[in-house]
Amino acid sequence: MKKYAMITGGTGGIGLATAKALGNQGYSIILNGIDEKQGAEAHQQLSDLGIEVEIFYFDVTKEEAIVKGFEEIYSKYDHLDVLVNNAGGLGGRSRFDGMTTEFYRFVLALNLDSVFFVTRAAIPLLKKGENASIINFASNAAWNAGGAGAGVYGTAKAGVLTLTRAFAKDLAEYGIRCNAVSPGTIDTPFHQATKETNMELFNSFKNNILMKRLGQPEEVASVIEFLVSDKASFLTGEVIQINGGQDFL
Repeated sequence: MKKYAMITGGTGGIGLATAKALGNQGYSIILNGIDEKQGAEAHQQLSDLGIEVEIFYFDVTKEEAIVKGFEEIYSKYDHLDVLVNNAGGLGGRSRFDGMTTEFYRFVLALNLDSVFFVTRAAIPLLKKGENASIINFASNAAWNAGGAGAGVYGTAKAGVLTLTRAFAKDLAEYGIRCNAVSPGTIDTPFHQATKETNMELFNSFKNNILMKRLGQPEEVASVIEFLVSDKASFLTGEVIQINGGQDFL
């Protein structure tokens, strides 16, 4: 049976690195994104590697868009072996005393609601998969509440930790595992705005990492590759820190 892996927010950064890693392990890739230009570039990169890929464009912050997107996925695929809830982001920075309700709800929708709505939609396909596995994305901010202005992001990621364990409990009877990765500071477009506006701050990030360097997307993808494999068949409800010792300092 052909193996299928779906990755949300998978047209760049860690998502695309994960698509390449899983594609090289024989998975056909189902990517989700919202930027069609970036999606076309990702499709080309994966195709050039001989990886079978299809992209579905819908906004994971909106329940209605997810439901509609999965109607199309249901019509084309009869099972799913891996779901990677990679979509997420800081959404900007705002301290609580000046935070708008719109900003608050957007950050929660992007980082927490999306994990619930996408996973709920994918469960019928995962039940038909072989040794199916879900991977969610946490963050150091789930433990330390993030830096200034990132409090809602940290709150959302803390919710992802609990949701991961809840999914693990709820889906174990179907043979579906659910784990999370918690990347530290990874050199991806996530930090592009900081690079453009405050390069000194960006360069200082490595000083807060025990290994004195930023992580690479491929280093996160390799852990995900392990977690969805048979080598991790007795792991569920776990969170793997990938931060070069950043949480020690």
